[in-house]
Amino acid sequence: MRHFLDFEKPLAELEGQIEELRRTTDAGGIDVADEIGKLRDKAEKLLAATYAKLTPWQKAQVARHPDRPKCLAYIAGLIEDFTPLAGDRAFADDQAMVGGLGRFRGRNVMVLGIEKGTDTESRIAHNFGSPRPEGYRKARRLMELAGRFNLPILTFVDTAGAFPGVEAEARGQAEAIARSIEAGLEAPVPFIATIIGEGGSGGAIAIASADRVMMLEHSIYSVISPEGCASILWRDAAQAATAAEALRLTAEDLKRLNLVDSVVPEPMGGAQRDPAGMIATVGDRIEACLEPLLALDGATLRARRREKFLEMGRTGLV
Repeated sequence: MRHFLDFEKPLAELEGQIEELRRTTDAGGIDVADEIGKLRDKAEKLLAATYAKLTPWQKAQVARHPDRPKCLAYIAGLIEDFTPLAGDRAFADDQAMVGGLGRFRGRNVMVLGIEKGTDTESRIAHNFGSPRPEGYRKARRLMELAGRFNLPILTFVDTAGAFPGVEAEARGQAEAIARSIEAGLEAPVPFIATIIGEGGSGGAIAIASADRVMMLEHSIYSVISPEGCASILWRDAAQAATAAEALRLTAEDLKRLNLVDSVVPEPMGGAQRDPAGMIATVGDRIEACLEPLLALDGATLRARRREKFLEMGRTGLV
């Protein structure tokens, strides 16, 4: 059963009417095909109109949509012979951070991503997509392994942020994130990151210090969540919509500010309405970005990547 967001309620009512009419036809009642067609056309126009003028807060809701394809869906759809690699070789394996070896369109690659889960059981198992320090140390280990064996790195980012619990801080959360960012910047291989849902704070940047950073059209990328920002600035999480506007967290804003490299269009109504099509589109974009990077040597890749992120700071200070 399709999940509708709050701002999609008029659309939910129309699609509910279509479903009721379809049941009438299936039950052997009168032929209402024409009426169904009219309602479907109306629903498609309403969907297009709604998604053409989404506010930043509405985009944040779409980025968090429970039916939106998650990291493991992209890995399953794009990576052949995926072999998971577990553990940070120091403390434990973090299920929120998934990674391993596989083949992307015939080429051996290292894949990393943050998985939120798709139902209650898997969300708990993956800690709702909030990695602990051991997750970021695993990411660092796998990025260093990729450099050792000359494997391009592909990452899929979808997290509200790193786990903020006391035990995570006790085990060095900030240091683990910083080391993961360092490993990404120092990797002597092509590195492509895709923000597929939420890109929250350092927890996202830890696996997104890449040569090419892509964002899906309705994904978000920000130093803090709108609710967290509102709680700090206004001491009221209900101001999240205002905070979302101020944070400039949409793909369009970030592309305009040159903080991401490209925006990947989504199917009408968001990636959740056509997961297979969205995954295929992302695969095509990754392939297009990867080809020119493969021609560069490790020293050039590192130097260009370093300059890219330093330039963001210089531009921001002007």
